[in-house]
Amino acid sequence: MRYAQGGGLTDAERAARERIRLQAVERFEGGEKNREIATALRVSERSVERWRQQWRERGEAGVLSKGSPGRPRLSEKKIARLERELDRGPLIHDWEDQRWTLARVKKLIGRLFHVGYTVEGTWALLKRHDWSWQQPTRRAIERDDQAVELWKKEVWPRVKAPRRLGEPGWSSRTKPGRP
Repeated sequence: MRYAQGGGLTDAERAARERIRLQAVERFEGGEKNREIATALRVSERSVERWRQQWRERGEAGVLSKGSPGRPRLSEKKIARLERELDRGPLIHDWEDQRWTLARVKKLIGRLFHVGYTVEGTWALLKRHDWSWQQPTRRAIERDDQAVELWKKEVWPRVKAPRRLGEPGWSSRTKPGRP
């Protein structure tokens, strides 16, 4: 029986794995050898060796699963607070400009919740909660979007050069007049 690295298991699958470990403990107490246990439970002999070592050191509690390593470290309540703080903007949190970078969000999480994330972990957290990596485009304060749309609709078609086929720069593989 193989498990994905780092878990990736549902609660039911995690409970099944826990039952296998407890069956191994019963067999340890019965004096069975590692190879016999591994064959009977359909797990690797190395896993049985590791479980037996943990069982010797800490008893049955040592063999029990510690849970998914990918368990979220921030509750939904904390995620909601983080989103409110991100909406307030970087200037409120003493950064000089209005850009949220992953490093800044990571630092903010550390300040607010005393939890350490890597930059990659911060990105995964934001992505899971539908935050975008994109930065807003910079626009001039004087920009008039209606005037731009009007220009694109009326002026641009008149100024744009017509497309000439068959002249230098033409990208077709066949030459004009050939099939």
